[in-house]
Amino acid sequence: MSPQSKHILIVEDEQAIADTLIYALRTEGYVTTHCLLGREGLTHVADGGVDLMILDIGLPDLNGFEICRELRRTSELPVLFLTARGDEIDRIVGLELGADDYVVKPFSPREVAVRVRRILHRATTERTAAAPVSSPFEIDEDQRTVRYYGTALQLTRYEYDLLATLIGAPARVFSRAQLMQRVWVHPEHSLERTVDTHIKTLRAKLHAVRPDLDPIRTHRGLGYGLELPA
Repeated sequence: MSPQSKHILIVEDEQAIADTLIYALRTEGYVTTHCLLGREGLTHVADGGVDLMILDIGLPDLNGFEICRELRRTSELPVLFLTARGDEIDRIVGLELGADDYVVKPFSPREVAVRVRRILHRATTERTAAAPVSSPFEIDEDQRTVRYYGTALQLTRYEYDLLATLIGAPARVFSRAQLMQRVWVHPEHSLERTVDTHIKTLRAKLHAVRPDLDPIRTHRGLGYGLELPA
């Protein structure tokens, strides 16, 4: 994949680190934008035109986990974390929140450029693979309704948001933690088994329309995904 015109947003408060990343990425042909604060980064994403975010965890205003959590409520933008902490728990938390990869400081700018290329290639491949698949689901976002094989589903608020999340990325497996962050208003006050309960009720409603199909797949130890017909 050619990096030409791919726009990389770097959210990093240490100018020296940002400068090395900018140089390495521009050498590879990427367009870069740098900002010092997390809120500024979210504004750039909202304005559009960003293909990937390189996000430092330790920022002055919001930490990278908070930024990624907020970003994932509305966007599937690929995220590469930069962290000074190599603890396993930090890596797990970052990936659970929806980051695509991470690099521990100190790092080679060249390594970051390679990881950026791989992430963008993977994202492009997933979109290409998903594009030609016809879906039995019809979503009306304004009315917050879903039709399944032409039948309108009677969904609760959380069932709608949960199903819409799965439909929006049929090639992706979402962990329970990721679904909690995207769907529930106060995920920190809810238990992950709440996701299982809502998946169960969703499956029952889908089964009532097409008893021969089970489009919601359980990936043991990972989470849930949606499988569309070939």
